[in-house]
Amino acid sequence: MNCIQEQCVIIDNTIRAADLRDALDNFFAIAGPKIRKLNKSWDPTQGAPVFTRNGRYTSRGWTEWTQGFQFGCQILQFDATNDEELLSMGRENTIQYMAPHVSHIGVHDHGFNNVSTYGNLRRLAREGRTPDTADALHFYEMALKTSGAVQAARWTTIDDGTGYIHSFNGPHSLFCDTIRSCRSLVLAHQLGHCLMGENDRRISLLVRTIEHGLTTARYNVYYGEGRDTYDVRGRVAHESIFNTTGGRYRCPSTQQGYSPFTTWTRGLAWIILGYAELLESFTTMPEDEFNPYGGKEEVQAVFLMTATAAADFYIESTPADGIPYWDTGAPGLAHMPGYLDRPAQIDNPHEPVDSSAAAITAQGLLRLGQLLGTKGKRYTQAGLSVARTVLTPPYLSENKKHDGLLLHTVYHRPNGWDHVPAGKQVPQGESCMWGDYHAMELAVYLMRVIIGGPYLAFFDRE
Repeated sequence: MNCIQEQCVIIDNTIRAADLRDALDNFFAIAGPKIRKLNKSWDPTQGAPVFTRNGRYTSRGWTEWTQGFQFGCQILQFDATNDEELLSMGRENTIQYMAPHVSHIGVHDHGFNNVSTYGNLRRLAREGRTPDTADALHFYEMALKTSGAVQAARWTTIDDGTGYIHSFNGPHSLFCDTIRSCRSLVLAHQLGHCLMGENDRRISLLVRTIEHGLTTARYNVYYGEGRDTYDVRGRVAHESIFNTTGGRYRCPSTQQGYSPFTTWTRGLAWIILGYAELLESFTTMPEDEFNPYGGKEEVQAVFLMTATAAADFYIESTPADGIPYWDTGAPGLAHMPGYLDRPAQIDNPHEPVDSSAAAITAQGLLRLGQLLGTKGKRYTQAGLSVARTVLTPPYLSENKKHDGLLLHTVYHRPNGWDHVPAGKQVPQGESCMWGDYHAMELAVYLMRVIIGGPYLAFFDRE
């Protein structure tokens, strides 16, 4: 095995997607019964399943940003296995429960909830995989158009005249997470939709995507250019704070990371995957739509600079097996000398790992590698190396009594929401809905690569 250790993920340069076929078959065999079990046991009136405690999914009243992931898993399981019961389950749950998410004006999560449900159903219908009628396709598309416009309306203008989609914290708050929700805007734009503003002003959803992406790249991601004392290339701030009176940037912040000057690794993961997917989608867009921002190549250059900086930081700041701790600056890591030079230590007394960040990042690395072709081999091989870890034990939950698929995830370490088992000092052994969904999405992506199926994309490639 030809492996290269580059501070600090060990990249296997010999692994190929086909080498993961047995692991993927095992993953989907385990996933089906777990998805059915959760659908049968979960009461949607109690909110969406968020994370497990002692192996059982529970809700957490903050925002219902995970419901689309639950139903999305059902749809993706059909995608992988042709199990029509799972397709019916996912479609019926989407129709019955997802409508409020389409018009939800209070969150930045439309790309999570609605593209994972309506978007996957539409994609499968267009591929001829489902018996959906033209009317069903129109139904999915109306939901996606509305979702993209509602998400785009959550807008803060800054001092240079551009702006960003603000988080549920309010108009002053720019989250790094939201970059992946921009796929709701891109898809709605491809469907010919726009946001109608005051005096019937037509607001381009692609323009809002571009401006949000440029603002996030400028303020939430660092490039080693001396922006502040802690400016390390590829480091990501969870949140950027703006003075909404004049639109000026004020400072970095965080809600779920350790500090504004460290990197919450799931936020880092959202940046890697979000920018990689947007770069893929831009290849289908006409040049003239990018002219106000210096042209398509200029925008792509900024997005690529951001994606590669974050991807390099992940590779250089994550333990050897590709599973990160929940924050690269978590204080307990100081008590774990050499923690980057070995596989992540799940059972330790200081800081938890977060496998959900690895599942998200693995897909982002693979997409980035695909986009760059031969120049992206490092990212492709890193993505496959991380995927191999994520999709197998001890991170794959083989326990039939455990509700989750992906073990050893973390939701909100600062708030202490994650379950710490008896006798342990940090959270471990639990799953979360976004972790399960992104492990599933990663697995479907890889399976399609292996069998030569249509490339898995949220947008229309033709």
